[in-house]
Amino acid sequence: MSFPTPHLEKLSSLLINEKLPELDRPRVEDAIRRYEQWIIEMTTILSNEAEAQQTRALVNSLNAYRNYIDIDLVFDSPADFLYRQKGQLKIDNSVVEEFLPWLINSQTLPTLNHEGLYYGPASCFSSAYFASSLDAQSADGGLSLRTKDQDFTIAKKLYLKASHSADFADTVTKSTYLAYVATECKTNLDKTMFQEACATANDVKSAVTGARYFLLCEWLDMTPLSTAPTDIDEVIILRKAKRLSSTIRANFGTVQKRQEWRGRYSEFLLKNPISAEMMERFVNHVRDLMVNEVPVEDDVLQTGYF
Repeated sequence: MSFPTPHLEKLSSLLINEKLPELDRPRVEDAIRRYEQWIIEMTTILSNEAEAQQTRALVNSLNAYRNYIDIDLVFDSPADFLYRQKGQLKIDNSVVEEFLPWLINSQTLPTLNHEGLYYGPASCFSSAYFASSLDAQSADGGLSLRTKDQDFTIAKKLYLKASHSADFADTVTKSTYLAYVATECKTNLDKTMFQEACATANDVKSAVTGARYFLLCEWLDMTPLSTAPTDIDEVIILRKAKRLSSTIRANFGTVQKRQEWRGRYSEFLLKNPISAEMMERFVNHVRDLMVNEVPVEDDVLQTGYF
């Protein structure tokens, strides 16, 4: 199976980054080889494991690879560049982004076997407007699209065109993706990120009335807030844990300090892996979306609700 590779793209970009310390270059090359092994592992799981066991097996593989990236590549680096710049480099949080299409696709969820569905990160339709005026006109009325990058989507390609001519003789076609499920992936979720996600969820559902929006985070870094007054369908905390405190993280800025704290940091990650239960919850949300049927009048009158 072939899926988008946002994490591999981050590793490949890191390898040619001029700021990457030379000591880290062979270590990044090793990480790309380890990445290739991870892809082989997941391919084998989808081919050999029973459907009921696939999610947990995939999550176990994810945790092993993610620990390698967090500990062996970043935390154990003999320089400070990878740790201090990991937020900008996104080599850690892109792992979950690349993983989700392996978890949710037409093979793992046969109900998703609809022609043309796309699984993965995409720039999706947000709104349309016409950049036009009496003194600046165009054949398509100036049709313009606003899009929003989503970390994981179940989407379908959409083509739009407009014309001042009834037969569309002179027009321009625009293409985008229409997201039916949109998901944002965060390593740490703080209040600012939550508020931004609320705005994004509103945009997603304004653009596609039947869309669903989920927020997946690994670590909670805020006081939980209700999603009821928002357009977010659910926030799922993948590790079911809070982020390490800032006072502890302050010790990780130098090589010497990271060596001193490695045992405690490794123990924290191993104690709080990405939860298969939480991934299964996300899968079940998607599965439930695909079993919704148009109500039948006789059934509604018998049950008394719809």
